[in-house]
Amino acid sequence: MAIEADRRRPVTTPEAARGAAPRAPRFGRRPGSPRTGATKGLLFSVPYIVGFLAVYVIPVGYTIVRGLYRQQRSGLGFGPARSVFVGLGNFVKIFHDGLFWTGLLRVALFGAVEIPIMLGLALLLALLLDGITARAVRLFRVGYLIPYVVPSVVAALIWLYLYSPEVSPINSTARHVGVTIDFFGPVTTYLTLGNVLVWEQIGFNMILIYSALQAIPRELYEAARIDGASERRIAWSIKIPNLRPVLVFTGMFSVINALQLLTEPFVLRLVGWKSISKDFTPMQMIYNAASAEGNYEYAAAMSTVLAVVTGILAFVFYRLTNRKVTA
Repeated sequence: MAIEADRRRPVTTPEAARGAAPRAPRFGRRPGSPRTGATKGLLFSVPYIVGFLAVYVIPVGYTIVRGLYRQQRSGLGFGPARSVFVGLGNFVKIFHDGLFWTGLLRVALFGAVEIPIMLGLALLLALLLDGITARAVRLFRVGYLIPYVVPSVVAALIWLYLYSPEVSPINSTARHVGVTIDFFGPVTTYLTLGNVLVWEQIGFNMILIYSALQAIPRELYEAARIDGASERRIAWSIKIPNLRPVLVFTGMFSVINALQLLTEPFVLRLVGWKSISKDFTPMQMIYNAASAEGNYEYAAAMSTVLAVVTGILAFVFYRLTNRKVTA
């Protein structure tokens, strides 16, 4: 009985006996305090913050600042070059540069045709891939993804061989029926270049769309089949409406990639495709200004303007397409 009474007796501390508040832990804070959780969250975020500053904020800031200067030589242009602050002088020059805005408009119109075709084919392939067996899915998925893995330079050289008038298997086959195809003409240039870009991008976008298809509940398909809906009706009324968010996502990034077009036209022009001018895209102009002319300040200003225009167009595209999604 004495032992049971000792167990029931409340445990007291010297602070409780004196009526004082209990002492706080000597080291650190309570594990569940909000400030401790915020500190841990900040520590876990430090690597991301450092990387974000190193690869994004600092380079962008340096580019903007570099665009505010201009190289000036003393002694009638024969002296040493020095950077001179010109404020918005380079940006004013860009707004009066007709070649830059012509190239930007050319790329925008080119993307307005190429992007819907590429996404439409990627959607069609994803829908076809969703209807075959799992073993065949792996085979076709890898096959369609290979063009995306191939570097852009290699892809341009592959299609240059296929378009070449002398060794092209397409032209050699067409000559047997008395037809000669000029892939390097002023009009066919856009078609052939668009074919290269569609071949490179279709596999990656198809994988994204196919992954979104797998997230749609299969019960919706079963209910539709019970109601007598055909596979075509299920695809049109169930699958495609549920794919609109991923189509908006892929479309927005395709717009960004189109405005940054550089490798394919640069390589094709480098090997003799003269129907593509050196000012075909804004990225080619930036490259020429920095490498050929050594005008890094003007190239930095063009990069800043192109980034702003790209952000505006991507935002407008997102708002317009997202409105359809939420409707």
